[in-house]
Amino acid sequence: MTRSVNFPEQSIEKLPLHLVDNKEEGARQIASIIADVIKNKEAQGKKAVLGLATGSSPVSVYNELIRMHKEEGLSFKNVITFNLDEYYPMNPENKQSYVRFMHEKLFDHIDIPKENIHIPDGTVDIRKMESYCAEYEEKIKSSGGIDFQLLGIGRSGHIGFNEPGSAINSTTRLVKLDPVTIADAAKDFGNEESVPTKAITMGINTILSAKRIVLVAWGKNKSIVLKKMLEEPLSSQIPASYLQLHDDVTIYADKDATSELSRTKAPWLYGMVNWTPKMIKRAVIWLSLRVEKPILKLTDDDYKAEGLADLLAFYGKAYDLNIKVFGEIRNTITGWPGGKPGAFEKTRPERPEPPVKRSLIFSPHPDDDVISMGGTLLRLVDQGHDVHVAYQTSGNIAVSDDDALRFSTFSVDLLKSNNAENKTIEQEHKNLIEFLKKKNPGDIDTPYVKNIKRLIRQGEAQAACRYCRVKDENVHFLYLPFYETGLAEKKPMSDIDINIVVELLRKVKPHQIFAAGDLQDPHGTHEICLQIILAAIRKIKAESDEWLRDCYLWLYRGAWQEWDVEDIEMAVPISPDELMRKRKAIFKHQSQKDSPVFPGKDSREFWQRAEDRNRTTAKLYDKLGLTEYEAIEAFVRYPFDDEESFLK
Repeated sequence: MTRSVNFPEQSIEKLPLHLVDNKEEGARQIASIIADVIKNKEAQGKKAVLGLATGSSPVSVYNELIRMHKEEGLSFKNVITFNLDEYYPMNPENKQSYVRFMHEKLFDHIDIPKENIHIPDGTVDIRKMESYCAEYEEKIKSSGGIDFQLLGIGRSGHIGFNEPGSAINSTTRLVKLDPVTIADAAKDFGNEESVPTKAITMGINTILSAKRIVLVAWGKNKSIVLKKMLEEPLSSQIPASYLQLHDDVTIYADKDATSELSRTKAPWLYGMVNWTPKMIKRAVIWLSLRVEKPILKLTDDDYKAEGLADLLAFYGKAYDLNIKVFGEIRNTITGWPGGKPGAFEKTRPERPEPPVKRSLIFSPHPDDDVISMGGTLLRLVDQGHDVHVAYQTSGNIAVSDDDALRFSTFSVDLLKSNNAENKTIEQEHKNLIEFLKKKNPGDIDTPYVKNIKRLIRQGEAQAACRYCRVKDENVHFLYLPFYETGLAEKKPMSDIDINIVVELLRKVKPHQIFAAGDLQDPHGTHEICLQIILAAIRKIKAESDEWLRDCYLWLYRGAWQEWDVEDIEMAVPISPDELMRKRKAIFKHQSQKDSPVFPGKDSREFWQRAEDRNRTTAKLYDKLGLTEYEAIEAFVRYPFDDEESFLK
């Protein structure tokens, strides 16, 4: 049963929000709007002036515009474009330049005249910056002003590169980038140190002067800043909130991006809801945390005071409702992630039979297994299950050049110390040194460098598995081809990737599978890895393999996020000793310790993030009135009988 919500006209959202099923659907709608702008201007004998954005958010829009040009004849001959920003300093030929980005993602595929393209110049002399920026503003005005402005939003709240503290009357200028923005850009430059600290950007006033504005927000990592932009008062600390002052602006967002909004977290504050079991559970948990009372202590008055009086109409008393929801959460807790042998309770998350299960843990990168579910992995091994771990990618781009040089030097010195010199290795080592001297941010490593980085991560994963007492023959390195681009941007999954996973599944025939359901890692690798697993399972199901009919797929989340309490279906308590063992397993991944190449938005080490996440989950269970544990790892069972609603 789907949720039905009647939203009142007066919403706490201060900007119009258009919720779409996915970014592809949103892209089609936005591209259609842009096409109408272009056609209407052409009918008037005028040129359409478009303000364009860079980054991952608008790429799907550009893909759709290219399709419309090639398949529907949409012409860009009467279009003038002005891009929002560019890093400074930045050569237009550099891989990270927005000039190159725009040509690769849009301009090289449509019929726009070159002279109609305007992108801030990252090579302009700093002494001429002020006059250059004034000229950029004048070009916009002389073109008739921007008819349609496309925006993304950064986690710092920026639009363009207007970082926190930007003034509402600001125009095109040189700015200093926020540390959050620099951290997010590290994936494109190889590391944070290589990211420029400045940029040229259109100002807030320039953006607000556009006749129509559309802002796109895709994914969970935009959810918090989207909430601040939409629900909080206008603030210079969230520059995107200035859009509240514009008369014609629309926000396009997908489900993940709106996951922190009040309409998602507490839709009953908006109006009538369809009280599905999951919605009831969410409401009771929300109420318990809001009034700071354990679930079993909630009263009728608590429900009435917080706008949940309608919910009592279904149950009559808070007492009955409290017991129901409390029981559902209690039943998620198990110290037996592989099932408790001989148990007769039907409420446990896992089946008691067979008593010894083949457990297959898929790890997208060579450390996600211990970071995300190290405590559960240890528990499975300790309880005698046949645990297999499959590392889906090499993770080689996340190894520093310094580590590659160190290990290459060690290999040469080791050979020499044993009088086993290898001229080929020595020459490759010399080539490595020369390559690293000349390497620029974003350059793809040589095959030799890639191989060293691959072996570093492979060795670390093997060490962690040995520490967890996983059998050597149960450790599988898949090296899925989609990952091996040498860049943060990966290839789409292919039949080759799927068939590799199919072969492993048929070999192991697991009773339970664990996979990463954390789709918010910086590069999207986790999402592709999960889709490959799902495609492999569907392929095997289509061929009616009997063993798969009774196989559970459990999804964990990693260093980037955790499941909401109402979604958790298996909660595995972790003792202080087990948490320390988990930490030591994570420590085996030395290349990712102290300062990983891609730290993401959180500067803490992965073990610190993992422990804080696990302890936070335990504290939430404690606040709700459940048993107090040191830490908890959480899982959701993938519903193959209801995939469509789950994936939405």
